[in-house]
Amino acid sequence: MDITNPATGAAIGTLALGTFQDVDAAVAAARLASDSWRATTKATRLELMKRLASLYESRAAEMADAISSEMGAPRSLARTAQAAAGLSHLKTFISVLDAFEFEDFSTLGAKEALLWEPLGVCACITPWNWPMNQVMLKVVPALAAGNTVVLKPSEIAPLSSLLFAELIDAAGFPKGRAADDL
Repeated sequence: MDITNPATGAAIGTLALGTFQDVDAAVAAARLASDSWRATTKATRLELMKRLASLYESRAAEMADAISSEMGAPRSLARTAQAAAGLSHLKTFISVLDAFEFEDFSTLGAKEALLWEPLGVCACITPWNWPMNQVMLKVVPALAAGNTVVLKPSEIAPLSSLLFAELIDAAGFPKGRAADDL
């Protein structure tokens, strides 16, 4: 499918549309990676999130260009509002994760505790408008909580999500694992 800049009508890329088999493979890979990711420490997740924030910030202009191209948004808006919102959300989730306790003995006393655990694979579907806002509000807290994620961005605006996936990889987050990799 052609990716079109709605402001100019120009084709700016081509997208391979996924099949049911692609979805099944992505979920299976996320499920296989789930046990090891859920076992990571909060400190490990925080370090990866901080690396991601640093990489996102260093490539913010590129993120703004991707958002501007895929949405037809003015570059100034994509830079100062849309790409900036993604970074702001990421930094907020880093602060929340840093302060969050996954075991809480304060409510029930010394012999019992509330324990928050990852759910497993999270499927995140995001719309075309404000793509990094939506991606960050779904993907980052899921990862911070120890879940693996399969992201399905809008086929109309996939470029910023593709760049985000590159940043996740560059930050050192573990890759999903296919059964063939075992």
